[in-house]
Order: sequence, then C-alpha cells, then structure tokens
Amino acid sequence: MALSTLLDIAKQNGNDPLVGLIEENLTFAPEMEFIPARPIRGTSYSTVVRTGFPFLGFRIAWSGFLPGKSTFENRTVESFIFGGVIQVDKAVAMAHEDGQAAFEMIEANGVTKNAAIRLGSQVWYGTTADTNGFSGIKQLLPKGSIITVDAGGTAANSASSVYAIKFGVQDVSFVIGENGTMTLAPFTDQQLPDPNDATLVIPCRVSDLNAWVGLQVGNRNCIGRIFNLTTDVGKGLTDNLLAELLALFPIGSLPDAIFMSRRSRRQLQISRPVVITDDDGKSPKGGDSKIGPVPTDYEGIPIYATDSILDVDAIET
Repeated sequence: MALSTLLDIAKQNGNDPLVGLIEENLTFAPEMEFIPARPIRGTSYSTVVRTGFPFLGFRIAWSGFLPGKSTFENRTVESFIFGGVIQVDKAVAMAHEDGQAAFEMIEANGVTKNAAIRLGSQVWYGTTADTNGFSGIKQLLPKGSIITVDAGGTAANSASSVYAIKFGVQDVSFVIGENGTMTLAPFTDQQLPDPNDATLVIPCRVSDLNAWVGLQVGNRNCIGRIFNLTTDVGKGLTDNLLAELLALFPIGSLPDAIFMSRRSRRQLQISRPVVITDDDGKSPKGGDSKIGPVPTDYEGIPIYATDSILDVDAIET
C-alpha cells in the first residue's frame, strides 16, 4: 500500500509554491521524503494500544485454563505548531535584478529549507532539539530498550546512532493536524517597526509557513537503534551490528528503512570485504586497495544517510 508523504499532503492542499519548495529541499532532510504522513481532523488524537494477550495453551483432561484478558494502554498523539515567518524589506525586494517575486521566493526557499532541517532533527532528537515540538525516536529508545544495540564506543562526544524504522499508520508516521493543513501564505504588504527607532516604520513584504506536525510511533516493535557508534577502532557501524539489530525485531515486523549519518555509512562501507577479480570474473586479483560501493541497503532494507543524525552525541552508559 502506497503511503502519503508531507509532499503529497502539500499537493492535496493545492499550495503550489509550497509544493515546489518542498520538492527542492527534500535533499536536505530525507526524513521528509520517506517517512509517511497522514492528516488528522484536529491537533491530537487518542489511540488504544494492546500491550498483552490473554493466556492460551494446552491443557490435560480435567485441568483448567488460566483465565485472562488482553491488556491495553491509552495513548495520545499530538501535533505541534511548526513553521516560520518571512519578512523582507519591500524596497530591497523590488530592487532585485530578477524582480520582487524572485526575491520573495529566494527568502521563502530559505525558510522552507531550514524547516526541513529542523523537522529532520526533531524526528531523532525530539525535545532535546526543540522543547516546543514532539518527542524524538532517540528519546523513545534509551539504552536498555528492547530493540537497541550498544556498539561499545567510548570516545567522548563522538557518538552517533543508527535507526531502523517500520513505516505505517500503526507504526511510524508524521501526523499533520487540522486536516493536513500546510500553508505558505502569499506575500502581502505590511509596515513593521524600525528595530532601531520605534517611531519609524519599514514597508515590508511578509509571508509565513505554517503547519501542525507530530510524530506517531505506534508500538515498541516499529523502531530500533544502534548507539555508541564512535571513531574508536572497531566501534563503527558494521554488518554484524545491523544483523544484531534486525534480529531483535519480531518476525513479520522488519523495518522498512535504516537511517544513519554519512560517517556511519562510510564506516559500513569500509567494513565490508571486497573481492576484486580479474577480467575473467573468477580468479582473485591481488594488490588492489579498492573499497566497496557506497551502501544503499542491508538485506534489501534501504539505507538513507541524513545530516539530521549527528556524530557528536555523548556516550551512553
């Protein structure tokens, strides 16, 4: 089943300038391109999550079953106000060599680009990145969580994490409040006070980017993390660590994507053995130091590198 993304929701709103800017800036935050998104009617919703099943098993004649029932937990998923304001001096905009509209779009592009970067960071670091936003996946996967692997690095402030994510309406997705409203308002004339003299005003052109954005993590089996990946020798990302992480996911609930920093991707690349062959494609060729290609997947699961995941985290002990 194809799942909508933030770009799809922007298209549904019919806001053509916003659609173009999102398309242009997806490369700065792949999270926006690959994590699905779905609209909700208000700004939050409640959901019931099953946390346990009733007892089932075999019994012998004239012995009973242990009675039981499912256990459930109520959870609330919230969206938060996300966006920014654009203000440009009208005279400066009009003086641009390509015209006022071109200058306004340059500024709008900058706001949208920064919004993508900030949103990508929020996905992983949550309220550590911005206290006014939603909780991030790292916060939901502290050391000791069920689907976590400690890479064992110890170099201070050089740690990074790799995340395995399962997408879906019952797993990980963005939630966009107010029926998926995402707007880039048309630029309008507005007089703003001079910051150096309150008695003066500056003729300006003003717009704003506005949305309600949250992150749903539907259950504990849809996210996993490798942490304490560092610059220490032997403590970078390897296929063995990825195999260990995937082994913790339940059968039938394997992740749809793996996100990592560019450094982790490089560590994985150089850790993979390479066999160079002669032209006949059979006999090994010696003396060639060529490394393998940039990793694009692990066991068929796509790998996405993102600058939103840092390489300067503290060691988790």
